[in-house]
Amino acid sequence: MLSWEHFSHDADMGIRGYGKSINEAFEQAALAMTAVITNLETISHSEMVEIACEAPDKELLLADWLNEIIYEMATRSMLFGKYQVNIYNNSLLAQAWGEKIDILKHQPVVEVKGATYTSLSVKRNDDGTWLAQCVIDV
Repeated sequence: MLSWEHFSHDADMGIRGYGKSINEAFEQAALAMTAVITNLETISHSEMVEIACEAPDKELLLADWLNEIIYEMATRSMLFGKYQVNIYNNSLLAQAWGEKIDILKHQPVVEVKGATYTSLSVKRNDDGTWLAQCVIDV
């Protein structure tokens, strides 16, 4: 059950990631965020960047994780289309694969400014799957 989706929220955009584990849900939330910017299929996975963060709880960890991705994309002029996340307690170690932004190839639609605490939720569902969601500022 790996998937992601967007949900509308006033002027911003909501993102949700679903997975069989919390790691997968965080990976899918990151894909949902990148998909707000561009079509994921246009991103090659030629470069890998390591990302680490920690927070006092899982919800804040999600917001920090997404904001770290935004920072890495901005400072490296990259887009990421594949993620591998490992969460232990409230620490996250991840790899993100992508490439330098090419305006003609990627045709970015919006700039993501940051992950917010609006609708911020990380939870295990009754069926054992995980949900990771928040609203991102675009």
